[in-house]
Amino acid sequence: MARVSIRELRNHGGDVVDRVERGEPVIITRAGRDVAELRPVSRPPQAASVLVERWSRLPEIDPRVLRSDIDQVLDPRL
Repeated sequence: MARVSIRELRNHGGDVVDRVERGEPVIITRAGRDVAELRPVSRPPQAASVLVERWSRLPEIDPRVLRSDIDQVLDPRL
């Protein structure tokens, strides 16, 4: 977990909050001691209809082509 001094939070608060918003928890320190933790707020769950609609827009994936692409990047012996 990242640690940010109170001074850095004061001077770069927007940047720190942006990091937290992206999902990174941050410990705030004062004089080298942990004093607070910033965590992203939980998002409400999505309705099933929204998830199904998003799923329907995903591209088709050919498993053989995907495996071939992975084998080109990674050592197939792994």
